[in-house]
Amino acid sequence: MTAFTAEQLANLATRALLYEVSVNPKPGLVDPVSSGPHPDMTVFTFINSSLSLQPYLLFCAQTGLDWPGDLPALFQALRPAGMAAEQAMFAATDGVNTHKGAIFSLGILTAAVAYEQSRDLTVRQVVQQMLVGLTAGDFAATAAKTDAELTAGERLYLEHGLTGVRGEAEAGYPSVFDHGLPMLRQATGTLNQRLLDSLLAILSHFTDTNLIHRAGTTAILPVAQQQAQAILATGGTHTQAGMRLLEQMNADFLKQNLSLGGSADMLILTIFTGLVEGVI
Repeated sequence: MTAFTAEQLANLATRALLYEVSVNPKPGLVDPVSSGPHPDMTVFTFINSSLSLQPYLLFCAQTGLDWPGDLPALFQALRPAGMAAEQAMFAATDGVNTHKGAIFSLGILTAAVAYEQSRDLTVRQVVQQMLVGLTAGDFAATAAKTDAELTAGERLYLEHGLTGVRGEAEAGYPSVFDHGLPMLRQATGTLNQRLLDSLLAILSHFTDTNLIHRAGTTAILPVAQQQAQAILATGGTHTQAGMRLLEQMNADFLKQNLSLGGSADMLILTIFTGLVEGVI
């Protein structure tokens, strides 16, 4: 794999953010054609947000390249920068949360790719070693919180045992490395169609807690996953049948006010890894 500078990795990570919002039609997500169920956001909101995060992504890449210590400490070094990046995002979007999940996951993956370049580890192994004990540590005090203090993710953890993006990250992003990226490598058609198929492959196997939160029930997950699998079973979005099913799914999501925010973050990671690998 090509050795990248910190600046090059930050540019690839920023491109991943911009590519993701450009893909359309994405059920329950903002794209250049529609804001979907997010009336407070447009594609321009996401462009502003993406560019505001480039200094943070450069920090993650440089820190990963230079890191001399153990990997859990590398993750801890990123967390304050991530909180500062959230404030930069909110300043760029007038308070709209466009990329909070991506700040967490793309920061981790950018640092991991940078670190891995000069080590005898895979990117996935670096991520897993960075995040050992993440879910146990972050959810340790959840049960003691009042209902008003709980985040949506913490509530889903207490009610259903769902660990959300933390569990996905600690496992080394299986939705990306086992599903999204393999689909990206093999998918045919335009880049837009390949990325749509990658999103559907992610959703087919990913517990999207953003989707569950918006629906108010875990029952929505198998329904959405079956829709995604049906589209892929037709041959994907470059087929007329597949695109018709995707357009129906898009209409269903808009009617029900559903969003795939978690799956979108995993698509960003898939795009970034694809850019690093050169398959895009």
